[in-house]
Amino acid sequence: MNAPTETELLRTMSNAHLDALEEETIFILREVAAAFERPTLLFSGGKDSLVMLKCAEKAFGAGRIPYPLLMIDTGHNFPEVTAFRDLRASELGAKLIVRSVEDSMARGTVRLAHPGESRNVHQSVTLLEAIDEFRFDALIGGARRDEEKARAKERIFSHRDSFGQWQPKAQRPELWTLFNTRLQSGEHFRVFPISNWTELDVWQYIARENIALPSLYYSHRRDVVKRKGLLVSVTELTPPCEGEVVETRDVRFRTVGDITCTCPVESLASNAAEIVIETLATSLSERGATRMDDRTSEASMEKRKKDGYF
Repeated sequence: MNAPTETELLRTMSNAHLDALEEETIFILREVAAAFERPTLLFSGGKDSLVMLKCAEKAFGAGRIPYPLLMIDTGHNFPEVTAFRDLRASELGAKLIVRSVEDSMARGTVRLAHPGESRNVHQSVTLLEAIDEFRFDALIGGARRDEEKARAKERIFSHRDSFGQWQPKAQRPELWTLFNTRLQSGEHFRVFPISNWTELDVWQYIARENIALPSLYYSHRRDVVKRKGLLVSVTELTPPCEGEVVETRDVRFRTVGDITCTCPVESLASNAAEIVIETLATSLSERGATRMDDRTSEASMEKRKKDGYF
């Protein structure tokens, strides 16, 4: 008997769980709109935030999303992603706010240890400055619990104190989908509507809903070098080190972020359906396989989150 095709495999997968995840996400997005005065949706132009934006469109309708989109730009983002971010926000008629780590550097609130240091972790400072500027009381993010252990500890409605800090041992219970959204002055919430999604769920949903993504998510030819067990793109920001051999390979990105710490993986997948098949077979987590800054301990990520990181 011939093996089933990718299309046949996808057709046999039940959509029931995707319907349930979508329903939960829409419920949470509407709950935020109802419970908070000044919420915002963190929008990078990446696949997770595009899935959330699709759910927001279903929840409220194009041109009617009741909160602005916010991006914290390191200045080292892939241009394909930022261009797609602007396009998608324009298509939906959504207000887009961009705040830059470079502006924080100019103000002196962010200081790099050296010019080549990754700016990724420093987004926390710029984010807290944006919260103070716009007095946001809820920030909707696309983090998922399957990404890594520190994220798995977080509630869907994750309370932050007046310093923007997360206290893991002081989280509020969320029994029977009841959320305690009470805030004191200066506090805010981080809200994660797709907490219960997995990377596979995201790609199945992208395939089902035919969600457009930046081209970097699909197979393309790129110059890379091998470094610390990862493939590193050869760019002006990430040139090859002495002794490294530059190779041209077929790659795609499983996640897109700061160029200095986001790595591609080898792949020939040219559409969402093919990526679903690849994801079913992979044994490495999304961030563990592609993010150099996440190849640290769980405690390190937990500290970053306590300091205000996404």
